[in-house]
Amino acid sequence: MAEPRRGEVWMVDFDPPTGAEMAKTRPAVVINEDAIGKLPLRIVVPITEWDAKYSGYPWLVHLSASKSNGLTKESGADAFQVKSVSETRFKKRVGSLTADEVEEIAAAIALCIGL
Repeated sequence: MAEPRRGEVWMVDFDPPTGAEMAKTRPAVVINEDAIGKLPLRIVVPITEWDAKYSGYPWLVHLSASKSNGLTKESGADAFQVKSVSETRFKKRVGSLTADEVEEIAAAIALCIGL
């Protein structure tokens, strides 16, 4: 398996979840800087199906489906559910986001943690 890189969209197995955590295998974007960390972990932001009501939530970043990102429907990156996961949870690379989309998600994470 290729090493997941910043900005790539992968299918990631989030099971088993606890409480309100996202579950099942779903797309997620790798958000960590590639040069950071020694352990076989990546920081990801899970992607969920978009709902119009999410447009008022600044921690949800709208992502349109495209061939380049591999998403098949309108989606949202949920920066409030950012997490570090083992590389063993990565199942398949499906695409990549633009640099602007990655920066928008990083800004949403910053908002969530009070920066």
